[in-house]
Amino acid sequence: MNRLSDLGEFLRSRRAQLRPEQLGLVNYGRRRVPGLRREEVAQLAGVSAVYYTRLEQGVTDRASEAVLDAVARVLQLDEEERAHLYRLARGPRGDRKRPRRAEKLRPSVALMVESFAAATVPALVIGRTTDVLAWNRLAHALLAGHLDFDAPAGTANRPNIARMVFLDPHVRELYPDWKRKCRDTVDDLRMVAGQYQDDARLAELVGELTMKSPEFSALWNSHAVKPCANSVREFRHPEVGSLTLTNEMLVLPDDDGQRLAVFNAEPGSPSAAALDLLAGLYQRGVVAQPEKKQTHATR
Repeated sequence: MNRLSDLGEFLRSRRAQLRPEQLGLVNYGRRRVPGLRREEVAQLAGVSAVYYTRLEQGVTDRASEAVLDAVARVLQLDEEERAHLYRLARGPRGDRKRPRRAEKLRPSVALMVESFAAATVPALVIGRTTDVLAWNRLAHALLAGHLDFDAPAGTANRPNIARMVFLDPHVRELYPDWKRKCRDTVDDLRMVAGQYQDDARLAELVGELTMKSPEFSALWNSHAVKPCANSVREFRHPEVGSLTLTNEMLVLPDDDGQRLAVFNAEPGSPSAAALDLLAGLYQRGVVAQPEKKQTHATR
């Protein structure tokens, strides 16, 4: 991933989504491409067309805060998109320029994840490149019972959420609205990529998914950004049927991009009963245990 190239592509993608009349401009003649022209963005932002063109072409990375604010205003960026623009324009923080090593999980975090199982709450820790660093038994049974439960303990074959969503047919069947899950996954991954622009493992993941999944490639090229902080998700589980669960993603402040994902059902609901049933099936060994072999969802 190239930061300045990503900056230009992001600006072009946002410019293409706007119509002249939305900004009070008169639309003269046919346009070769949809959306605003570069000259129109420059005019409305109060900068020269040459300067804005250089910014969009990735020739300069010295845009001032005032210029970035003006461009964000013209392109009608929301809060997440504005933060993404700043990250691409300014580059990664100095403390993120060191080589990336395999992520490690703090023992206390692993203990916290396992403790959720007593309350029938699926929980897992996801690394900055969407690797599963730990999951409790119920999260494993809910999301990927066909994979080895112990896979997150190593570094070579960890399950990867983005890879599972796009390349694992078992996981695809798990989500009735798979296309929405794909959009949410890519929007969040775009946000993470802006935060960790020099992460080679993240670049490798994006390259792999771009080559192997046309759906991922199309969504990635849309340059949409949105954090996956919370959601309500439908599941179609092979053992217990349909569930509706809330998913909260909590950032672990001392662990450089790691997040805790927790799933809950409305108390007394059919989904809560299904989670209880799934926990019981897993405890009794009724849920099929996975064959220990590598899949597309693991490295």
